[in-house]
Amino acid sequence: MAASPSTARAINDRLALRLLQQEGPLTAGQLKQLTGLSRPTVADLVERLTAAGLIAVAGEAGEQRRGPNAKLYGIVADRAHLAALDVRTEGVTVIVSDLVGGVLAEAALPITGDAGTGPAVEQAVALVERTAKEAGADRLHTVGIGAPGLIDPASGELRDSTGLPEWHRRLVAVLQERLPEARVIVENETNLAALAEQRDGAARDRDTFVLLWLGHGTGAAVILDGTLRRGASGGTGEIGFLPVPGTRGLPSATDCGGGFHSLVGAAAVAELAEEYGVVAEPGTEPPAAGAVRTAVASAGPASPSGPASPEARFLDALADRIAVGVASVVALLDPGHVVLGGEVGQAGGEALAARVRDRLAALSPLPADVRPSTLGGGAVLRGALLTARDQAQDELFGVPGH
Repeated sequence: MAASPSTARAINDRLALRLLQQEGPLTAGQLKQLTGLSRPTVADLVERLTAAGLIAVAGEAGEQRRGPNAKLYGIVADRAHLAALDVRTEGVTVIVSDLVGGVLAEAALPITGDAGTGPAVEQAVALVERTAKEAGADRLHTVGIGAPGLIDPASGELRDSTGLPEWHRRLVAVLQERLPEARVIVENETNLAALAEQRDGAARDRDTFVLLWLGHGTGAAVILDGTLRRGASGGTGEIGFLPVPGTRGLPSATDCGGGFHSLVGAAAVAELAEEYGVVAEPGTEPPAAGAVRTAVASAGPASPSGPASPEARFLDALADRIAVGVASVVALLDPGHVVLGGEVGQAGGEALAARVRDRLAALSPLPADVRPSTLGGGAVLRGALLTARDQAQDELFGVPGH
C-alpha cells in the first residue's frame, strides 16, 4: 500500500534531518543527491523544515556559486538543549549540549558516601541546574542518565539494588520534579557504554556484540541484530552473578560474591596485582585500573627465552580470569565480537585484550574478536547524550502540520 502524502512528507523530512545530523550542513543539491528525491520535493521539504524552525541557512557552499543550491542548510542547534549524567557511587558528571550534540558545558561533583540521601540528591540536582545555566539553556528538553543497577522494563525506573546508594533512585524522581518540562530517561551504565561503542567506538557498524564492563562492578551489555537486549526483568548482562570455576563459593540472589565478579571486580583485580607485586602509580585513578595500566607499561613484549616479568604474569593471570566469563558469553550468544570496557578494560588496552583473545581461542570453538574500548571512561556519558539526543530528535523531527 502506497504511503499517504502526509506520511511520505514525514518520511522525507526525517530522512533529510538525519542526513543533516550525520553530515552537517548540506546544500539542496547535496540533499537531492543523498536522498534520491526530486528537486521539487527537496525544495518543498527545505521550505517546510525552515518554517518549522528546525533548519536554517548556515552559510554558502562556495563563493563562486550563486542561487538557492549554494545555500548550506543546517539543523537549528539551539532549538533544544539536552543534559547527560554519568551517576557513580562516588559522584556525578554532567554535560549539557545543543540539539545536534555539541557540548556547551560540563561539570563533575564528588559525592561522599556519608552525605545522606537528601543532601546528595540536592547536590546532584543543583549541579545540573548550574551547568544548564552556564550553557545558556533556559530549559532542558531531555535528560539522559546512566547509572549502575537494573532498570525496570515496565516502568523504566531504576530498581532498588543492594550495595548502591539510595540517592541514585531518588535523583531521577527529583530531577523530574524540578524539571517538569523535560523528559528524564535512565538507563544502565553498561548499556549506555555499549550504545556509544556501537555508534562511535570499538563496535562501530557491528550489529551483534557484547560489551564486558570491568570496573568497580562487573556487567555486560548485549546487542543482538542491532538491538539492545534488556531481558524480561531488565537483568540481561548481570554477568557478575555468573557461577564460574576459580571462586571460593557460589553467588546468591542478593550477593554476587562467589560469581564472576569475585574474579574480575576491582577489589579482586587489586588483590591479584598485589600477589604479583604490581603497584599502581599514585594518582586519582582507581587502584585496580592503575595496577593494570602500570603492568601494561612495564610488562614489555613476551620473551620465550626467559622468564616473564611479574607485570606480564599478572596480566596473564588476569586474562585467564576474564576469559572464563567471556567464554561463557560466547558459548551462549555467539556474538562474534567482545569489547572490554570499564576502567580495567580501558587500562588494559590491546595488551590485555590480546591475551584474552588468545585464551578464548583455546577455550571456545566459536570465533570471537576481543577488543578494548576506544571511548574509555567517557563511554557512559557519551551513551547518555546519544540517548537524550535521539529521544529529542525523534520528538522534534516529527514536524507538526503534516
